Amino acid sequence: MIDENDGYFLSRLKKSANPVITEELRGWRGRAIPLEGKQIHDVVDDLSRKYIDVAVEAEFKRGQYEGTRSLDTKRFRVVGVRDEDADDYHLYITNLPREDFFPADLATLYRCRWEVETLFRELKTQYELDEFDTSDPDVVKILLYAALLSLLVSRELLDLVTEQADDEIVFPPERWAATFRSHAQFMLHELGEYLGYSPPPLLERLIEDAQKIQQQRPVLQETLATAIQPRCES
Repeated sequence: MIDENDGYFLSRLKKSANPVITEELRGWRGRAIPLEGKQIHDVVDDLSRKYIDVAVEAEFKRGQYEGTRSLDTKRFRVVGVRDEDADDYHLYITNLPREDFFPADLATLYRCRWEVETLFRELKTQYELDEFDTSDPDVVKILLYAALLSLLVSRELLDLVTEQADDEIVFPPERWAATFRSHAQFMLHELGEYLGYSPPPLLERLIEDAQKIQQQRPVLQETLATAIQPRCES
């Protein structure tokens, strides 16, 4: 586990997980509902406080050993940040200490973590970084750099489009990435014209390259005829 190897984690608490609250880490004035000894999802709908900050005892399965997986329990921290628009809590489970990370800090950290995940998903789906057709390390580096540079250009252009568009228009990053990729060839053409690069004369290039191929590599029939000619003459 991350916790047992001196690491830290932060994750959303799933609906299927309902750990028992062992301690409240933040006191509340007045007649606050006591939470100790109750399961978090059983009481969360009855709360109206801005934050929930409690210690819980979570049950989990350890790694398989000799064909069986044993159950164990461990103490973690559960934090809830109220979403007033949805009239609900965003619940997080973590081992980050309360003295260093307040509930609002954890919500911000999770949003950043989600941004990283969507970024990697965009790199895989739009730039196919999980499906290299080569094992050449130099080619892999080229593909990586090309994808990262394309991503930078895409995000810079997204910022520009967002500034020009009406305030109520929203551009989801992954949808924008697909749009950018589908128009990339057209944008390269426009950029070439802006920078003064004329497009290559396609027909002339085709004729020229076809002649080069014929001169450098004779067709199969010519090679075969040359190979058997001495034998036929003999």
